[in-house]
Amino acid sequence: MRLPLPRVIVLALVVLTAAYRDLRAQRPAPTFNVVEASITELQDALRTTRLTSVQLVDAYLARIAAYDHAGPRLNSLIRLNPRARVEAAALDAERRAGTVRGPLHGIPIIVKDNYDTRDLPTSGGSLALAHHQPSTDAFIIRKLRAAGAIIIAKANLHELAAGISSVSSLGGQTINPYDPSRCPGGSSGGTGAAIAASFAAIGWGSDTCGSIRIPSAFGSLVGLRPTQGLFSRDGIIPLSRTQDTPGPLARTVTDLAIGLDATVGADPNDAATRVLEGRTLPAFQAALNRDALRGVRIGVFAPYFRDAEADIADSLRSALTAMQRQGAILVPVTMPDFDEVIARSAVTRLETKFDLAEYLARPGGAPVRSIREIVDRGLFDKALEARHVEEDTVSERDGASHRAIIARQAALRTRILAVMDSLRVDVLAYPTIGRRPVLAGDPQLGPNCALASQTGLPAISVQAGFTADGLPTGIELLGRAFSDAQLVGYAYAFEQAGPRRRPPPNTPPLVNGRAPGTQHFTTVAGTGAAGARARFVFEPTSGLLTYDVTAGSSLAATLDAVVLRRTDGTRARVIERMLGPAMIASRGQLRLTGLDRDALASGKLTLALFTNAAVTPAAEAALKP
Repeated sequence: MRLPLPRVIVLALVVLTAAYRDLRAQRPAPTFNVVEASITELQDALRTTRLTSVQLVDAYLARIAAYDHAGPRLNSLIRLNPRARVEAAALDAERRAGTVRGPLHGIPIIVKDNYDTRDLPTSGGSLALAHHQPSTDAFIIRKLRAAGAIIIAKANLHELAAGISSVSSLGGQTINPYDPSRCPGGSSGGTGAAIAASFAAIGWGSDTCGSIRIPSAFGSLVGLRPTQGLFSRDGIIPLSRTQDTPGPLARTVTDLAIGLDATVGADPNDAATRVLEGRTLPAFQAALNRDALRGVRIGVFAPYFRDAEADIADSLRSALTAMQRQGAILVPVTMPDFDEVIARSAVTRLETKFDLAEYLARPGGAPVRSIREIVDRGLFDKALEARHVEEDTVSERDGASHRAIIARQAALRTRILAVMDSLRVDVLAYPTIGRRPVLAGDPQLGPNCALASQTGLPAISVQAGFTADGLPTGIELLGRAFSDAQLVGYAYAFEQAGPRRRPPPNTPPLVNGRAPGTQHFTTVAGTGAAGARARFVFEPTSGLLTYDVTAGSSLAATLDAVVLRRTDGTRARVIERMLGPAMIASRGQLRLTGLDRDALASGKLTLALFTNAAVTPAAEAALKP
């Protein structure tokens, strides 16, 4: 006798059947451009049926196919979710049935591959954990699924989150979409690069010392390191239980607030979240006020400006001036004893060995059990060797050295708050990181992550502008404990003063579902035998400009140089010497970034011919791709 199915199973079958039917009958993706699209804009398109979640997943997958392992080869993602379209179809069916769970309903997201996911392996970027399959979701992942978010992919990271240049033995080296020769920051560099390149609407990372904020600065994003305990760390591969915290990275402050509201809250499996007992949860979207900076006293924190590169410091000063125009009051903060107070207050390397072993021992069958096993089996990137060996030498979990550092962190926090109180400042402001992204493979210098990470105080990194060579910079605002919503409000008000983000030039909108093609063009300066002719090939996804230049036969005795010049206003400058005296032909290649790339697009990059030691060009012509 056939027994009737329980009602809940029948309903589930109906929803899944509808989802698969919708998936098979899906119309071709519309011409909706997802590049830089905010969550609010995506929800409006979904609500008005201009777009479905399946089409949205397809649009992001097309960009990933064009730019992650092709084009500039960002290498930001470790694995795609093979069920993303099916999950999107189910959420489309829910929407048509009248259920919308909230602003993340049907929205594709990316999560760092140190978050446990029950349906996708969680590797931490380590070859040792390539097949590690947790049986349950991390707390944050459960909240995101409940909110209707679709995990489209898991992102690369600096292996086991133990660095800031985003290289791993499983995921390789992630690169920066603003300059494919450089790193994206880390350890959440895969998430940062992917969101900067519009591979999803928003992404999640984790921050032990700058791992949300540095990729935000290098990706022209906004990211919050929250007050310790506002967000659960349960189900996230640990680096340091004292300093770890999760959080989103986004292109706009509003998107950041949506992500924060969806994931904040206490978790019985994370004792740190007990700080929320008796407290009202922060409401991040409610804090978005364009006048939030009015009357706010901002302490300009001099110790973190000392080693900043000149144009990064200039961007920061411009940002602070904009905040001042919005009603903020700038207060100099010198703190001569800062270096002494913050010294020897990093606890991470004393905790990793034990915190990681505890995670690996959880039910679920991790294939390795310790850092020692990872080292002995050679399952790590060479960049991690010295660190792993050092971490494995720690002999006890709560020894005298550990207790001394915890005491120094408490003293640091007390001293910083005393300085803020004495000057009556609401926040401290400084460069998120004072140096440019380094070339991939080099050690990254200049992070200012320790102040927030080693005090447990919240800090937000928000876009501050760009260097002359087109690399993003960030300004960090640090506040008192539980001022997280106010920090988001300040960042929102600053954002309203004018856009300081622009999308990466190397991941432009697709054309008919594909990356824009290579551009071939010729430019001639002068005429006939008295001129110079250059054939150019420009690759939009890398910024590489290849040239083949020939000087006319009559120039053999008179040629000084053939150059590329960029003009800004009334000033021109040489960016590439192509031919010199007595040279007739040459070939070469250069990467156009920042102002040089902008000049090519605007017709302000020229081929200039100089002869007979003249101080003005004998002939000059604009490059026209």
